[in-house]
Amino acid sequence: MDLTVIAYVIYLLVSVALTVWVARTLSRNGRIFLEDVLHGNEKLADAVNHLLVVGFYLVNLGFVALYLHGQDTIEDTRGVFEALSTKIGVVLLVLGVMHLGNVFVLNKIRRRGVLEREQIPPVEPQGWVTPSTGA
Repeated sequence: MDLTVIAYVIYLLVSVALTVWVARTLSRNGRIFLEDVLHGNEKLADAVNHLLVVGFYLVNLGFVALYLHGQDTIEDTRGVFEALSTKIGVVLLVLGVMHLGNVFVLNKIRRRGVLEREQIPPVEPQGWVTPSTGA
């Protein structure tokens, strides 16, 4: 079997496994965060969380597929390791950027929720106070 094909198979296995691991981690921990941001609305938190995970998979797996192609044929074992380190390193960087992007967006949503909570009075108005006339 050609060493280039072996490098491709290893690259795909490692990249897809890393993408799935990061997506599951984001989903598990992001759900709790979203539930807090969305005032305990579990159904909405689950829906938003699922949409974020699907988008994460689409972007990252699309990148992994597009980045599969290499310029040179791999001639020896050293070439396999060099190609894999470069490709997997770039995939890890993209996963990190996507993770930070998700955290940034979730933080923006959370800040907006905190501001909205601060604008709502903690107690319903109980009545009107009549203005006193200055005598």
